[in-house]
Parts: sequence; C-alpha cells; structure tokens
Amino acid sequence: MHFLSAAKKTVVAGCLLLLAGATVGCTSKGGVLGTFGAAGAGEDIAVANQVQNYGDIALPMEMKLVPEGTMALDTDSFKGGIHQYRGRVDLDSLRDYIIASMRNSKWKLAGEARYNYVMLAFTKPNKNCMVVLKPGTLGYTIVNFYVTVDVAAANSLNPFGEPLQQ
Repeated sequence: MHFLSAAKKTVVAGCLLLLAGATVGCTSKGGVLGTFGAAGAGEDIAVANQVQNYGDIALPMEMKLVPEGTMALDTDSFKGGIHQYRGRVDLDSLRDYIIASMRNSKWKLAGEARYNYVMLAFTKPNKNCMVVLKPGTLGYTIVNFYVTVDVAAANSLNPFGEPLQQ
C-alpha cells in the first residue's frame, strides 16, 4: 500500500515538472511569438528569420525552413522562389505577425482570402509575394512564401539585362 502511494507521488511530481517546463518555455519574452503584439503601432518585432535573402520578408524565430519544400531561382534579371517554413505557432497570430512585418517593410497588402487556409498577397513596385498559411499536425503551422523580384525593373534594365533606351 505504501509503495502505491509513493508511485502516485512520483507520477504527480513528474507531471508537475513537465507542466512547469512547458509553461516557462512558452512565456519567455512576450509569449510564443516573442514581442510582436500590436506591431506596426511603434512596437519592435522580435525576428530571427529572414525569408531567403530578400531582406524585407521576416518571420518569427519559431519558424524553421523546410528544405524539402523550398526552391529558388536567381538570375541577372529575376529572383524568386517558393520557400516553406514550419513552426509551433498559432495560425492567426502568425498571420497578424506577417501582415505587421510586411507593412513595416513597406509592402502593400493587395488582398486576403480565407477558407481552410489563409492566403495573403503583397506587392512592391518590382516585387510580389504570396503567402499561404495552413494548419499542420501536432500544433504546427506551415507557411509557404511565393516570391518574385523583377531585378531588371529595379535596375532599369530590360528582361535580357540590357539598359533601357531613352
């Protein structure tokens, strides 16, 4: 009888330790997504990930690149690709984070659609970015970025990389 009581105490103590560890991990520095809160209202966005080497597309540090779902093309006149990330973040919080982050980088939200997934479309004068967010398994969220950059337009070149005649 005494042995059973000690076993119960050990199981309860183990559960409490696991719960305490999970709670501490999720509450560090402003919650699961860091300090993004009402980003765009003057708050800093905690960012560890830049999507590829575009320099103006950011993700929270919990999102990790999925190499199998990623491919890119970089030429003299075009740069772009499909970039997939996965992480344990709430889909709606990630949507809000991406919108705030893109606005801070001067992207214009051109449209949004939602059904089972969330699709966001952003534009800049020589860039386009479509973002598709979808729920994954075991609490993960998957996000795909479809990015195109017209390098020729940015540098006043034609699609063949030649200077424009004026």
